[in-house]
Amino acid sequence: MSAQPEAWPGADGSPVSCREKLKVLAENHAELTQVMRDAFEDAILMGVDETAMRRILSDLVAALPSPKRPDR
Repeated sequence: MSAQPEAWPGADGSPVSCREKLKVLAENHAELTQVMRDAFEDAILMGVDETAMRRILSDLVAALPSPKRPDR
């Protein structure tokens, strides 16, 4: 999986610098990486097409609603 980003860009383009926020972001990245790896490997081992599974995971992320929008 991809490495954690060197910087987490804020809404204004400047990097997030708060240590606690960076800690949470790093923990979330590590957890998500492991969950996605497990789901991907399980699907492939159960016979799901690898390209299709990559698309399914990508579509899942693309469909996440923004917590900033009221139409959640």
